[in-house]
Amino acid sequence: MSEERLETFLRDEALPPTFQATVEAVCRPLADRAEALHRAKAATAVVGLCGAQGSGKSTIAAVTAHLLGARGLSTAVLSLDDVYLGREARQWLADQTHPLLAVRGPPGTHDVALACAILDGLAGPGEIPLPRFDKAADERRPPSTWDHVQGPVDVVLFEGWCVGARPQPALDLLAPLNDLERLRDPDGGWRRTVNRALAGPYQALFARLDTLVLLAAPGFDVVQTWRTEQEHKLIARTGSGMSDAEIAVFIQHYERLTRWILTEMPSRADWVVRLDEDRTPLSP
Repeated sequence: MSEERLETFLRDEALPPTFQATVEAVCRPLADRAEALHRAKAATAVVGLCGAQGSGKSTIAAVTAHLLGARGLSTAVLSLDDVYLGREARQWLADQTHPLLAVRGPPGTHDVALACAILDGLAGPGEIPLPRFDKAADERRPPSTWDHVQGPVDVVLFEGWCVGARPQPALDLLAPLNDLERLRDPDGGWRRTVNRALAGPYQALFARLDTLVLLAAPGFDVVQTWRTEQEHKLIARTGSGMSDAEIAVFIQHYERLTRWILTEMPSRADWVVRLDEDRTPLSP
């Protein structure tokens, strides 16, 4: 991405001038890592990018993809959010298994088979459709609106809040963590269901990663602020979204696994980028 195009991108995304620090400390090195991995494999490199809600994953992936494109490398960006199950499918899960599965986000609420098929397709020849999810409508967008990418691509940037996560030990699930778990999952049925999904199909999906990068928030407490800012942008763009009070409840669905990721993943991720409270990367 030329400096002029980069400035245009930052302006269009309403990003602060301080994001330039993220470009230099994260996006350019991430592009370097992805390119080196692709050259070493002589095949599609799948880069996993994990980070809490609002940590900047999507923006970092978009900038990195442009940087790789400027180097002549074909790149596809896939978000775990884009393979959410639709509202009707999640309601069926809620009716059959546990009411909390109606809420999108935790493991068990994604079309993992679709995500696997997309990653596999991007590594081979042919045109691959990339689904997109409309959070305002809480439904996957019509296939006629999906992007199409010609495979095989050189690099796939696969981002998501729990990309690469591992399940928790069973004993860790016994005690409720927050009000949501105490009031709506007192017997632990929901959290055990989420953990089983993470231990099963999601591990098959994450096994497709060639490298794992963690954007590490300073702690879970900042996530509500980040997620609220994210929702305000959505409301400004679409005219609809959750209230601040609704977000405070919503993020409790993510709290357990987010805290676990911040504890467990740093020791095994290939690169850990630690962020401060305004998402600025901290020096190693």
